[in-house]
Amino acid sequence: MIVLEAMKMEHEVLAPTGGVVRRVEVAVGDAVEEGQLLAVVASQDGGTAGADGPAEVPADAARADLEAVRERHAIGLDPARPDATARRHERGQRTARENIAELLDEGTFVEYGPLIFAAQERRRSREELITRTPADGLVAGVGEIAGRSCVAMSYDYTVLAGTQGMRNHAKKDRLFELAERRRLPVVLFAEGGGGRPGDVDMPIVAGLDCRAFHLFARLSGLVPLVGIASGYCFAGNAALLGCCDVVIATENSSIGMGGPAMIEGGGLGVHEPGEVGPIDVQHANGVVDLRAADDREAVAQAKRYLSYFRGRTAAGATADQEPLRQLVPEQRKRIYDVRRVLSTLFDEGSVLELRGGFGPGMITALALHEGHPLGVVANDPAHLGGAIDAHGADKAARFLGLCDAFALPVLFLCDTPGFMVGPASERTATVRHFARMFLAGANLTVPAGTIVLRKGYGLGAQAMAGGGFKAPLFTVAWPTSEFGAMGLEGAVRLGMRRELEGIEDAQERERVFEATVAAAYERGRGLSMASYGEIDDVIDPVDSRRWIATLFSEDAEQWWQRPGKARPFVDAW
Repeated sequence: MIVLEAMKMEHEVLAPTGGVVRRVEVAVGDAVEEGQLLAVVASQDGGTAGADGPAEVPADAARADLEAVRERHAIGLDPARPDATARRHERGQRTARENIAELLDEGTFVEYGPLIFAAQERRRSREELITRTPADGLVAGVGEIAGRSCVAMSYDYTVLAGTQGMRNHAKKDRLFELAERRRLPVVLFAEGGGGRPGDVDMPIVAGLDCRAFHLFARLSGLVPLVGIASGYCFAGNAALLGCCDVVIATENSSIGMGGPAMIEGGGLGVHEPGEVGPIDVQHANGVVDLRAADDREAVAQAKRYLSYFRGRTAAGATADQEPLRQLVPEQRKRIYDVRRVLSTLFDEGSVLELRGGFGPGMITALALHEGHPLGVVANDPAHLGGAIDAHGADKAARFLGLCDAFALPVLFLCDTPGFMVGPASERTATVRHFARMFLAGANLTVPAGTIVLRKGYGLGAQAMAGGGFKAPLFTVAWPTSEFGAMGLEGAVRLGMRRELEGIEDAQERERVFEATVAAAYERGRGLSMASYGEIDDVIDPVDSRRWIATLFSEDAEQWWQRPGKARPFVDAW
């Protein structure tokens, strides 16, 4: 009958029963008091009580405000942008929304900031910006991967070449802070051209007053950070990519701290985007950890990588362990495939090698042992006989930091004649690079163990045991193991130089040399080392998994349960 307005809200006054309004005691605009008579209603027999209120509106009834919201959201979705979607597919790539949909469990994505648009209203109409720059070129939000929450965000290359604008920077800041508060992993699809000079809706000089890089880098060591590069990834986009714990890149990617325009502007020549940092270059130099054929494989690798950072999973099948007895040949100089050792030793199909194109003499991999995740550092005797060079030392040290940050125990598989030496090696600053392995290993807060497969010589072998054979929880060896302060042949030549030089007959000199090496080998066998307590035991290779099991504790704290960080950050190098 009457509508009252109070505190800018309208309240309906309903008749208590059906009837006839006889008199209205107020007029529009009157101020009324509590208990004041508003109107007189004469009830009629059989009148319907008014307590039920007005008839309910059907739940599916159309509403203009709701339709406006739906239409606004639809503008940014792929079906509303068929031309842009088609161009992506023609290039063998998927849209930002397609990648995020495949990454996350179905129906779990909650998008942040889908209605924002580029800050360019001083140059273009709002209607055009809404249509042409949906989400300001960054699709981002929270979803789940295998039931665990994470932040997922993807630059949209179909919107202003995936550049970093004022509003998508603010969106990133919002989600980075959310990731910190909720301890959520972040997956970033980083394709794009870097900073965007065209945003003019705010007073700026250089545009350096930006929080995104600080906030993202601060997440390092707190939550897992996964970066994916598909297509071109330059400047600011590449800077964020480089902060990630793992970088996954597709075969068509080109990654660089400056794109063609910046390179040309700096007087450094004219280059096509694909020439700046192609996948072959960036995989070999360690920028790319995992190489993927296309977007689909890149997403699959991201999901697999994150599976090692959610604690123990169901134990997988285990390969027959007896072949371990034959994988390292009895002939001490015969080469073998150490990756077969890894694939046999751990749960079937669980070994994920990182940075396989860089530092080939050092293998760094994630693996599972009875469902428990761990990190593995192994020498590869197929490269430099297993000697540790500067790249290998850097690769191992960085990986140890990653494992330590996220509570992954470490297993060293040692087969090294030591650190690489010589004038050529020293030109690579080996003293500094090699020291990184000792610094990282000695400061591990997670359990570590060492199995010596064959060679355990000098400082290199100590580095493969966290700095010394008593630093790990265990240091054991296989029957093929041999030890020494340096390589046996070199030690004999150095220690018996005068004696050997004094033997004129070449054949006799070689016989004496070989006999002395054999004697040194006998003294340095694993059995001898274990007899004097320098290692914990020499074991049957099939017993290796029993030792590895000691690295795990059912009540071990997980990374997301820590009040802070184990390490300040995960070193990018």
